[in-house]
Amino acid sequence: MSTLSSQEAEQFATKVREFLAANTSSGKGRDLGAARTFQGRLAEAGLAGIPYPSEYGGAGLTLEHERIFRQVAQEFPQMTGELVISHGMCLPVLNEFGTDEQKRRYMPDNISAKTVWCQMFSEPGAGSDVASLQTKAERDGDEWVLNGQKVWTTLAHVSDYGVIIARTDAEQVKHAGISMFIVDLKSPGVEIRPIHQIDGGKHFNEVFFTDVRIPADNLLGEMNNGWRQATAMLMYERVAIGSLGAGKISQPMYDMLVKWAEKAGVVDDPVVRDELMQIYAMETTKSMVAMRNRAEMKAGKAPGPGGSLGKLYGSIIARRFREIAQNIAGPASVAWEGENSAEEQLNLTMINSLQSGIAGGTDEIQRNIIGDRVLGLPRDISVDTNVPFKDLKVGTQR
Repeated sequence: MSTLSSQEAEQFATKVREFLAANTSSGKGRDLGAARTFQGRLAEAGLAGIPYPSEYGGAGLTLEHERIFRQVAQEFPQMTGELVISHGMCLPVLNEFGTDEQKRRYMPDNISAKTVWCQMFSEPGAGSDVASLQTKAERDGDEWVLNGQKVWTTLAHVSDYGVIIARTDAEQVKHAGISMFIVDLKSPGVEIRPIHQIDGGKHFNEVFFTDVRIPADNLLGEMNNGWRQATAMLMYERVAIGSLGAGKISQPMYDMLVKWAEKAGVVDDPVVRDELMQIYAMETTKSMVAMRNRAEMKAGKAPGPGGSLGKLYGSIIARRFREIAQNIAGPASVAWEGENSAEEQLNLTMINSLQSGIAGGTDEIQRNIIGDRVLGLPRDISVDTNVPFKDLKVGTQR
């Protein structure tokens, strides 16, 4: 049931709508500088970190306020896409597992975007099987010494902090003996190398750690129980990706395709209309799943395996979108001239959609999670369940 009266809900919606009308602009969704400026203004207006306690930098409001904000925000340009990891993954993990001191120190600047955070899980030898990670952290007095490598770390080159998981006990099985830490990316021994992408951007990175010293109190959560915390973070990630902007039912890819079908003069073609309605129905379904996931979180439930449904379906929609866009737009779907043209927007959407089946966990991993933890099907056979990590031939261990 709603925690707000209809009058209170309408007053808050009006406040949000007035703020967004004055502070949003199109074309800024992938601009980190614009996102940080916008988020700072949100914080000043008391609209940032809506459900988080005020003592940790949040607005101290309810999840009902958060739902209203998301719903109203659907009417305006998306301004904080570049903060989805910082706010959708790192922030809730800090809130759930951080000590009171860690929350007071780190959450306010995270919420206001004075600092940007990244997630540091994947390694060259530990992608889908993240538990095979080899980056290690060894205790040395009042510090941890970190050595290893991470890869495909989104926005590491512009981030201030990272939430990292590392091996702290190789005598335990691979899913144990892992701990989570907060790492200052300006620390000596951290080397960040951006990866050049097909769309001309540098969104992902390789990150190398050589004798990087982390204060002992930067341990996030329980020692050697980092896998449970990492799993929680992945759940937050899949909800964030699968329900990005979820506040009401929307069909952004359908809207883009309709414009192109009209431009190409094929919007009345029965085959094209059938394809358009496929995307419309799929995006509608995805929105409803996302809204259900958000509703469960509003009710106080931590994200569960259901987040993989929206994540996987988003990848399936992206794949179908590419096929239909190529049929409708022809060469314009893969080549363009000039900046900020309609062709460029379509092309960038298509290129970036290719990562949807990988980022945040591959489609295959999502299907395994759904089969095992949603449908209750038998798990895949595992031959290394009881083998100490140091005895496994994984990654570069041979």
